[in-house]
Amino acid sequence: MDPVCFYIGSRPIYWYGVFVALGFLAAVTHWTFIARREKRPEGFGSELGFWVMLSGILGARVAYILANLDYFRDAPLEILRIDRGGLIYYGGFIGAALGIILFARLRKLPLLSIADLAVSALPLGHALGRLGCFMNGCCYGLATTCRWAIFNADDYRYPVQLIEAALNIGVYLLLLRIYRRRKTNGMVLATYLMTYPVGRFLLEYLRGDQRMRWSGLDIAQEVSVVLFITGVILWLVLRRRKAPNP
Repeated sequence: MDPVCFYIGSRPIYWYGVFVALGFLAAVTHWTFIARREKRPEGFGSELGFWVMLSGILGARVAYILANLDYFRDAPLEILRIDRGGLIYYGGFIGAALGIILFARLRKLPLLSIADLAVSALPLGHALGRLGCFMNGCCYGLATTCRWAIFNADDYRYPVQLIEAALNIGVYLLLLRIYRRRKTNGMVLATYLMTYPVGRFLLEYLRGDQRMRWSGLDIAQEVSVVLFITGVILWLVLRRRKAPNP
């Protein structure tokens, strides 16, 4: 798989960067459409997208740098080359969460309401990002002889990037349905935390790239467990609320 999409002169433009950009564009389009339907101020969706994009990329890149610190000590200029890959999703999720909290506080808006809106587009952008991983050849699966394997480099591997992209599309459609019908702010967030981490936890067993491990699980699985438990607790708390949305 050629990771280069096209060239501008002699400069390569990588598929990974193209799909990440498409992911953010799709998410901003989603937020803009929902914001207009809810009669929020003009430009609200774009402003939310800016905060999520900036904080998400910073969080994802910092996580990747920490996971590969020895490499970046020897090549510090590579820290800026996110177009070649090198973003850890859960680092981006944590970074984006902090950005959303700050955004809500600055705009003096209910945090759970903004969190629901923000997370409703997250799986859509993530799905496109995983397609970028597939084209880039990163985040690949274990070697296998199964009939639905994908050729990668010099052998056949589980297409975990495509499976995760499909998982994210399914979660996205579910969140859209819940967002339209929710009676309490925070339900969309809780649903996301109880669905995507489960799929991610299981897919980690099919990953063939190097994974950081601790206590028998890799780091992504451990974060998945924490997020799932957080989602269950949030869901239980919200189920007990009888007050209408602010």
